[in-house]
Amino acid sequence: MTTIIAEEILLPDGWASNVLIEIDEDGFIIGVHTGTANPSDDAIIIKDPIIPGMANAHSHGFQRAMAGLTERASGNKDSFWSWRKTMYRFLENITPEILYAINAQTYVEMLKAGYTSVAEFHYLHHQKAGVQYDDNLELSLQSIQAAIDTCISITHMPVLYCHGGFNNEKPGQEQLRFINKPDDLVEMVSKLSDKYKKKDSVEIGFAYHSLRAVSMDLIKATDENLKSINYQNPIHIHVSEQLQEVEECYDLFGQRPVEYLLNNIDINDKWSIVHATHANKIEIENLAKSNATTVICPTTEANLGDGIFPMLDYLEYQGSFAIGSDSHVSINLVEELRWLEYGQRLITNQRTLIQSQELPSVGASLFEGALKGGEKSLGKKIGRIEVGYRADMIVLDGNTPALFDKHRDHILDSWIFSANSNLVKDVIVGGRWVVKDKRHIREEEIFKLYQEAIAKL
Repeated sequence: MTTIIAEEILLPDGWASNVLIEIDEDGFIIGVHTGTANPSDDAIIIKDPIIPGMANAHSHGFQRAMAGLTERASGNKDSFWSWRKTMYRFLENITPEILYAINAQTYVEMLKAGYTSVAEFHYLHHQKAGVQYDDNLELSLQSIQAAIDTCISITHMPVLYCHGGFNNEKPGQEQLRFINKPDDLVEMVSKLSDKYKKKDSVEIGFAYHSLRAVSMDLIKATDENLKSINYQNPIHIHVSEQLQEVEECYDLFGQRPVEYLLNNIDINDKWSIVHATHANKIEIENLAKSNATTVICPTTEANLGDGIFPMLDYLEYQGSFAIGSDSHVSINLVEELRWLEYGQRLITNQRTLIQSQELPSVGASLFEGALKGGEKSLGKKIGRIEVGYRADMIVLDGNTPALFDKHRDHILDSWIFSANSNLVKDVIVGGRWVVKDKRHIREEEIFKLYQEAIAKL
């Protein structure tokens, strides 16, 4: 058992001082005791502020290696669709070994930023031209192993991708590495679930790429197939990310994407809707009432020019939200939270918007909302320093200008809105220190593998 004495720690009911945290050998919290004055000799005393670890609810790990390579103008009207062409070219030569190295480096950077768990939206399944590996789980296994080796908790989500566009459009040559039959993907999920059922840090989810890539008939049939294997884990889907998608969906079905999804599928609390950027007010109300979680990725949505999610309308109906770094043009949970608020300020010309009468702190509202949504989205006992939850914690560097001598009620606001550098000092995942003094425990080794992979790529 590991025992920690926290001088300042964020618990579910607020900040507390001198708290003893007991962690079992499996990495779960088995005791939280306030007012502890006489710690045992082997207790670890932490003087800096401790907060729960954050979930990164949407990741395409391999895209981190192309960050910064799509910022030159093509001479045409650049958008998500021109970016996608570059992404397709980039992944042509990714091998299992290269995927492992890129994902491992991505996960190291996530941990150093304070993300202690990740939902990996995994649609890269095959070799060039769609040729299958001898083991069709090959790339999933590499992605999961990268998470295990870097000590980040993962919900790995194999993605069903069948079509090249709406109306069952034939996939292009560059999309063949993504394509699976529904039965094959359900079988993959079943095999992975069985393989990792005793691994607490690994959960197996399921994802539909989008309404463009999977028809409603296929979603319904696959949903029934999942029920036949008693599947209860999280399900994610991209919806309404770009205006072109909204227009094509409406032209074909007479309904907007979120509307079309909600009208045809029983969307509930195990679902996460990624982006929903262009949902209108009626869609937003119904999405919030469905009890699904909307995963918002502000840095990617800004980088791709997608748009700004109507967060204030969504919160009016108590919608659940989580954050993700998606394409990893930036891996910085502070930036995701900050721009979630700043986007709303820019379109309303007002300040301090994401808050409530019960929680007037914008930083605390953002952070605690994303923690709750992240727990739902990843299907794990995470995001709370509480008995029964995984011992995933962030230690902030209190001896910095942004946090020095700040009252506890201003710590999250100061961290999110005033820090000019990464203030994450230590990171604990499943009771294990994986980042110490801002260095990951395998940082040099993982970076060397990444360098070798990029040189080959």
